[in-house]
Formats: sequence, C-alpha cells, structure tokens
Amino acid sequence: MKTRITTLLLALFVSFNVGFAQQDEECMNNLSIFDSYVKSKKYDDAYGPWKIVRNKCPRFNRAIYAHGEKILKHKIENSTGADQIAHINDLMLLFDQSREHFASKYDLGEILIDKANLSYKYKKELGKTNDQLYNMFDDAAQKDPKNFTNAKGLYTYFSLIVDLFDGGKKEAQQMFDKYDDVIEMIEAIETTYTEKLNKLVSKEEAGTDLTKKELKYKKNYEANLKAFETVKSSMDQKLGKRATCEVLVPLYQKDFEENKNNGVWLQRAMNRMYAKGCKEDPLFLKLVEQKNSIEPSADTAYYLYLLTDEQKYLDQTISLSTDPLRKAKLYKGLANDLKSKGRYGKARQYYNEALKLNPSDGSPYLAIAAMYAKSANNCGDSNFNKRAVFWLAANTAERAGRVDGRLRSAAARTATSYRTSAPSKSDIFSAGNKGQTIKIGCWIQRSVKVPG
Repeated sequence: MKTRITTLLLALFVSFNVGFAQQDEECMNNLSIFDSYVKSKKYDDAYGPWKIVRNKCPRFNRAIYAHGEKILKHKIENSTGADQIAHINDLMLLFDQSREHFASKYDLGEILIDKANLSYKYKKELGKTNDQLYNMFDDAAQKDPKNFTNAKGLYTYFSLIVDLFDGGKKEAQQMFDKYDDVIEMIEAIETTYTEKLNKLVSKEEAGTDLTKKELKYKKNYEANLKAFETVKSSMDQKLGKRATCEVLVPLYQKDFEENKNNGVWLQRAMNRMYAKGCKEDPLFLKLVEQKNSIEPSADTAYYLYLLTDEQKYLDQTISLSTDPLRKAKLYKGLANDLKSKGRYGKARQYYNEALKLNPSDGSPYLAIAAMYAKSANNCGDSNFNKRAVFWLAANTAERAGRVDGRLRSAAARTATSYRTSAPSKSDIFSAGNKGQTIKIGCWIQRSVKVPG
C-alpha cells in the first residue's frame, strides 16, 4: 500500500468531507492520538485508539489505512503463532477496506499486489503453496496490469513460475512467455520514468539548474529505474541455465511451424535467442527472416544487419525506428556492434544519436570514453599528447555520472582510473604547457585542455 505521505499529512485534520463522521469528537480525538504515536513510532500505543477510529469511523480519514499498515506490520513482526496470523489476516482486511472506503486513492492492482507480497513473505505461517501464491500475483496482472508496478512483486511473480517449472507444474514455454510478459510490464514502467527523467536531464545539460523539487524527482526516477534494472538482472539469474541455446533451439524448432505466422512468438523467440548468444545457430536466421517477411520492423532489420553486415539493413533499422526510446536502444546496439569491430568513429556517431534520444542513459559516454582510452597510443604525435587522451576519456566518463545517477559511482571510478594514465603534474611542469589546449587527431578529432 503506497503511503501518500504528503497528501495524507496535509489532509489529516482539514479534509472534512466525509459526512457524519466529521462531527464525531471521539474519532477526532483518537485520530489525533494515534497519529502522534505513529509519528514517534510508538505503534503499540497507537493500536488502541487506531482501532476505535477504524471500527467506528472507517471513512473518517485516510490515515486509518496509511498509518494502520505501519501499526499492523509492527504487530506482525513482533508476534508469533496464532497472534501473528491474526494480525496478518487483519492487514489483508485493511488492504481491502482501504480500497472500499477510499477507492480513488487505492488502485485494485496495488491492493492485490500488497496482499500477494504479504502472503509470499509469510507463506510458511499461512501455509500457502507456490501455486496459490502465483495465482495471487497472476490475478493482479490479469485484472489491473497498468497498476502492477511493484518491483518486488514483479520479480516474485516471475520467480514463482520458475519454481513451478522446476516442480513440473509449468511448461518451459509458459515460463518463457511469463518472462516476456513481465519484462514488457517493466519496460512500460521504465519508459514512463525515463521520459520524465530525460526532461530534467535535458534541462540540466542546457545549463539550467534544477529546483529542489526537481532534484528530488530526479533522484526518485533514478532510484526506481535502478530498482527495475536490478529486477531484470535478477530475473535473468533466476532463469539461468533453463534458457541456454541447448534448451531454446529444440524448443523453438519444435514449435516453429505452429507459430511461423505469429509475430509475437517470432519476436520473442528471436529476442531470447539473441540475448542468450544463440545468433550463430541457423534457427536464429530462420526466425528473423520469417518475422521480417510477415512483419518487417526495426528489430528484424537490426538482427539482419548483425547477421549479414549489409548496409541496407542498417539503413532499414534506422528508417523503421519511430519510438524515441526504442530507437535509442537500437542506436546503442548498433554502436556496441561497431565498437566491437573497432569502428570507433561510426560507433561514436551512433552513441551520440542514442544520447540525443535518451539523454538520461549515461552508458554511451562510458563506451565512448573506453574507445578514447583504447585509442590513446594511436591518436597523439608525442608521448605527452598520447597520454593526454586519457584526460578526454576521464572527462567523458565523468559526464556519464552527471547525466545518470545510476552510474555516478562507476563513472567516478572509471574517470579516476583514466587520470592515473594521463600526464602527471611533473610531466606538465616539464612540458611547460599548463592551461594549453591539445588537439587530438585520428578518428577522435577532439581537443582537451591541460589542467592548470
């Protein structure tokens, strides 16, 4: 249950639009008492007056449900046996009541996931099976997918179907389908946060300082995106060897004829084979060509480019990409491929295109910095100037941390590492070029200022 703290506390004593309960002095007094106790984390003391308000005036104030969650969680964590189970069940009831009395403030998906997460956490105490738990999460996904946005819940949802597969209760295709379902749900959430974050990053990059409120939002967006990145990584770890090429190839070969005109199936199959490093298998090309024949897309063109290295597919990839964030991802994929082939100039071009479309993703800056560092020995006309390339690499790596808070630590470590290879203070003194600008040649074609 999301505790909408700002709205709740502001409205605690001023939102008198609930009817007869507004005049109930006992409810008002007890509301004030339990609110004070909750603020000081005296949850046992808050329990009595909270129950009075909850039972007598259930629509009096939303604090009944926001604070009640904290009170009951404290009771659950500090009890055992029948008492603990009673408190767990009471919290389940409270979740339902919050939506019953404040439906506009609590989405159905949010409530269903809160109940599923609670059941999963106390599955031993409640005697819940994996089947029952999975069905609770699946119920939320089916009834209100738009509001199934809880990172922990999304991971548990997928984790449970893997456990059911291991127990012989789900087929491999069902597990893979659920993986794709959850990934698509996560990507939709990430798109929302990324679009909001990009606006703030673009504002900063243009030289405008963010307000305190905007900085808070930026930090929140970055934290949420990082959380979902962790979920996706954990899902891949959970899937592990259950999705190797040895598993995928025979599965997709067996089902190909049945699904060869199913665009979704083909897309998911080729995506998974590529992600698991199966692109060398003939089946991968077969999947891509079939998908391209019935539904040409930027994805199929991209895979065909990787397989053939033909310029026409590269052009097709770019021309068919319309969604900005999706296009940024494709640009980055193309850049990564070019970087691996040593085509650094073209790779940088595509990394920069990706940055234009998704400025809050700092990873292209780290990739460009790595290419600079690797080229240092080839892009200077003197030992000093060759090593000066590492200043450029360090500056570029630092930029990754400025636009992308998720990479701040990694960017700082990388920049520090590059600077250890750059000229030292004594080298600068010997060269007598402090403060001068050095032009870097070859494919880099950039300048860097000698530190003063």
